[in-house]
Amino acid sequence: MLTNNLGYPRIGSKRELKKACEQYWSGNSTIQELVQTGREIRKQNWEMQKEAGINLIPSNDFSFYDQVLDLSLTVGAIPKRYHEVILNKGNTELDLYFAMARGYQKDGLDITAMEMTKWFDTNYHYIVPEFLKDQQFKLFSTKLLDEYQESVRLGIKTKPVIIGPVSYLLLGKEKESGFDRIDLIRNLLPVYLELLKKLEEQHVEWVQFDEPFLSLDLTEKDRKAFKYVYAEIKKRFPRLKILLATYFGALQDNKELALSLPVHTLHIDLVRSPEQLKEILADIPAYMGLSLGLVDGRNIWKNDFDASLTLIKSAADKIGHDRLMISPSCSLIHSPCDLELETNEAVLSAEIKQWLSFARQKIDEVAVLNELALNIKTAIPKLKANKIANESRKSSDLIHNNAVKQRVAGITVEDDQRKNTFAVRQQLQKQALNLPLFPTTTIGSFPQTQEVRSWRAKYKKGDLSAEEYNELIKKETEETIRFQEDAGIDVLVHGEFERNDMVEYFGEQLAGFTFTKNGWVQSYGSRCVKPPVIYGDVYRPLPMTVKWSAFAQSLTNKWVKGMLTGPVTILQWSFVRNDQPRSETCTQIALAIRDEVVDLEKAGIKIIQIDEPAIREGLPLRKSDWQDYLQWAVRAFRISASGVKDDTQIHTHMCYSEFNDIIQNISDMDADVITIECSRSQMELLDAFANFKYPNEIGPGVYDIHSPRVPAKEEMVFLLQKAQKVIPSAQLWVNPDCGLKTRHWDETKKALIEMVSAAKVLREYVEEAVTL
Repeated sequence: MLTNNLGYPRIGSKRELKKACEQYWSGNSTIQELVQTGREIRKQNWEMQKEAGINLIPSNDFSFYDQVLDLSLTVGAIPKRYHEVILNKGNTELDLYFAMARGYQKDGLDITAMEMTKWFDTNYHYIVPEFLKDQQFKLFSTKLLDEYQESVRLGIKTKPVIIGPVSYLLLGKEKESGFDRIDLIRNLLPVYLELLKKLEEQHVEWVQFDEPFLSLDLTEKDRKAFKYVYAEIKKRFPRLKILLATYFGALQDNKELALSLPVHTLHIDLVRSPEQLKEILADIPAYMGLSLGLVDGRNIWKNDFDASLTLIKSAADKIGHDRLMISPSCSLIHSPCDLELETNEAVLSAEIKQWLSFARQKIDEVAVLNELALNIKTAIPKLKANKIANESRKSSDLIHNNAVKQRVAGITVEDDQRKNTFAVRQQLQKQALNLPLFPTTTIGSFPQTQEVRSWRAKYKKGDLSAEEYNELIKKETEETIRFQEDAGIDVLVHGEFERNDMVEYFGEQLAGFTFTKNGWVQSYGSRCVKPPVIYGDVYRPLPMTVKWSAFAQSLTNKWVKGMLTGPVTILQWSFVRNDQPRSETCTQIALAIRDEVVDLEKAGIKIIQIDEPAIREGLPLRKSDWQDYLQWAVRAFRISASGVKDDTQIHTHMCYSEFNDIIQNISDMDADVITIECSRSQMELLDAFANFKYPNEIGPGVYDIHSPRVPAKEEMVFLLQKAQKVIPSAQLWVNPDCGLKTRHWDETKKALIEMVSAAKVLREYVEEAVTL
């Protein structure tokens, strides 16, 4: 029986990669220094896994930005707009790579970044491959080969990991009509075969192909592509051991397909779907091994060794130990790095810490499960300790609050409905708010400079008193209000300078949450988040945002939005307790947010934004499971938003989502205004709203805040005119596509001034049209 890992966090236990990338992007370090940081992280990861007893250690799971983008570069799927970046001899391959991820605005060039979206139902973002009808592929980058050689030089023979060709195509997007991207499989496969030949020449034994789409609904054409690809690979490389990794769900109707593929070993996710093991064991062919995904790669709770050992025994009894591997359920990039870094009991109590397991500890859990399954006696004390920790969690007084449970049970139909329809509310809001056509606003946050972050750090350390800290935040808030007034923005925000993260900030003030000091997880590129841990019943002890929203409103005669994170997003972007249904936890959070919304209205805040960027990412991977999720997710949002009067305007924000297939559910949320990401997709996402005849108001993002480039007014006017063709002018708002927290002030000011100018141009066009 082998121990196997599918992937390990690449950010470094102290976010070394984030810091190195940002230093390079800002021009404060060399590419050699950046590359060296990557080399050191890989070395540490490989050596740690070897020492822990992992037999199949992954390579090519490291990335400077995103593994899907890595593959696009590897197979030469480089959109034509970046070719001028390639031709500039001063640019390296990494510069081209970062241009594709972040955009490029120098050397007289102004090139937009590639689209970004969520990786299945996680909070990780990947760079979406772009495909043309005649798309050609060629081996462009040798990263996969180079990192394998690097591991061998360290004396560690790794297992190269690569996204399978079928999943890679399905992750992408057709950039012109008239073809299905899966039809490109015959163009793409030769590059994979070339890579495998080079790996075979280097005496690679194992290669891991990630094919997560085997856990999703597939077309017949997709199924044929799977059969074609893996038959060709087996024919060309009969001695190469292919580990085919599926995760995030059960194979279900793809079970027969997966078990028919000529691969050495199939990996299945037994955390998301333990029940699939019995069906797979009944039909698994004699030539195929099985990798059991037993350790949760997406959550932070300690493994239940007894439950895992039961699954291992049932598998071993059927096919024997020799055909089994013990593994995490998926790559550990979705887990924080190391629980041992959590040494501050004031942040994370010892009682709760004993229930947790981060990536480093999950590696140990895989090794210990292997020892226990093989009856190695030295592992028995670890089994006893595991039982004690899990029993402690079940019996702890920290977990349950009867008052919260009773309030959830007492929710009525009226609690998730606004008093009147949107048509009635819209007229009342127009009278109360008196906003112009194409009202301008931002999504909420403004740049959090190093100085602002240092205030928060000093305050937490006690180097700043509460009074000193509050005065600094007040000053920054007032300056931001004044800038927005001077720029001519119509609906202002307070800037959120007192907030660390849009989920963490609320979790810190809600009961049932706890936090970590170093529990960072990559969200995209250099962006890392530190998800809260929901361990018990949730409620709001005190108001959370009223003080700063009311202060900002007192500074101006313009309207200031109250800014909240919605219940589904708080749930999705936290590590959630696994001892009750997620729907129950989400409803508890919804009631807490509802209390905050009501208090904001009482404080004179007439526009309140409840961000729900994670609504779509929470969708189950199978469409047959969608309705149950959407029913409780939409209901949770409505509970949070429905305690206010009709003339109070409720906004919500969603980013990086395809809306076509859930547009009715988005409408059912009944937000007065929805702001969405549209700039990278060139307003394509608006088609869903237009086709549906979405009745409420919409703010399609007119510039991409995830790129440092500053778009010109004309570019935003062009996008707004595209929006006007499908959405009535009376329904359109003008805004960036996301919050501005990670941007710099200089680019932010320039971009927002251009945005306001673009809105004015649109108003002039409408006025001229009316006059004519």
